[in-house]
Amino acid sequence: MEKMESVSQSHALQWCTLILTLLSGISAMPVSVDSVCSATSTAKYSLTFTGKWSQTAFPKQYPVYRPPAQWSPLIGVTHSSDYHIWQKNEYASNGVREFSEKGEAWTLIKEVEAAGERIQSVYGLFSTPAVLGGTGQTTTEFEVYARHSFLSFIMRIVPSPDWFVGVDSLNLCEGDHWKENISLDLFPYDAGTDSGFTFSSPNFETIPQDKITPITSSFPSHPANSFFYPRLKHLPPIAKVTLTKIKNKQIFNLPIEPTQSNQIPTGNEIEESLINTPLDCEVSVWSPWGLCKGQCGEKGVRHRTRYIHLQPANNGAACPPLEEEKACVPDNCV
Repeated sequence: MEKMESVSQSHALQWCTLILTLLSGISAMPVSVDSVCSATSTAKYSLTFTGKWSQTAFPKQYPVYRPPAQWSPLIGVTHSSDYHIWQKNEYASNGVREFSEKGEAWTLIKEVEAAGERIQSVYGLFSTPAVLGGTGQTTTEFEVYARHSFLSFIMRIVPSPDWFVGVDSLNLCEGDHWKENISLDLFPYDAGTDSGFTFSSPNFETIPQDKITPITSSFPSHPANSFFYPRLKHLPPIAKVTLTKIKNKQIFNLPIEPTQSNQIPTGNEIEESLINTPLDCEVSVWSPWGLCKGQCGEKGVRHRTRYIHLQPANNGAACPPLEEEKACVPDNCV
């Protein structure tokens, strides 16, 4: 019995020696500190959203009425790194679905509140007024601190099937200090819940639901898509967000519900020049050839036509001929 215990202890000692030998040859993995904020104070920021959705930058199917191009209120959250209001290549929540499709924020706000209560990952929820035009600005203020140094927001493109712009988990802290100024161009996203191709598409639920994906000048690659510009390598920015750290040390507590105080409209003019995106003419396919018209014993002519789907804009390619003819022999002679 004592001999068996001695053998067992010997084997255990050999295993420990082997493991220690292996570990001694492995260097310790570096711990990323990029997302660890050690700032000792809170920070207050001003957020300015600038819509750049103009008819010159996005001439294809630009919505002029019922409703015209505009932006929903912005819904923003300050939070820790373990929370996401939305994520690229992930499925949209029910709250994001309702907001991106209909502009209804109630379910989304309840989801944010639940995350704050359940895992203490949300610090504040804020909003801005809507922008009643494709171009224009809206502004608000919010607060962050070390444990909740991330900013996310979402803003619906109106009208659209389920398209939005936003930011996911932007860290405003860098080591032991807060970033002073940040400016980001914004591009459209598809929430993956509605399969419409155009701004004014009727409701067409996506079954099964797709993941959230960026919309580009070539994706979705369908000519009917309102953002399909095959001549462009990249879409121009449809909006911009600017974040500026406020210098004063005034501290305030953000309510979990959006309030009237952060929904006061500000100046709605944008100063920067707008982009001109060339839009090529788009035409239908040719119709079938018509009947051969002519006198018996002589050469006749038959015609076919096509029509314009989309007029050119901003020096885009002009429309090709809409009518074509070719010689024929009348087939109604006796």
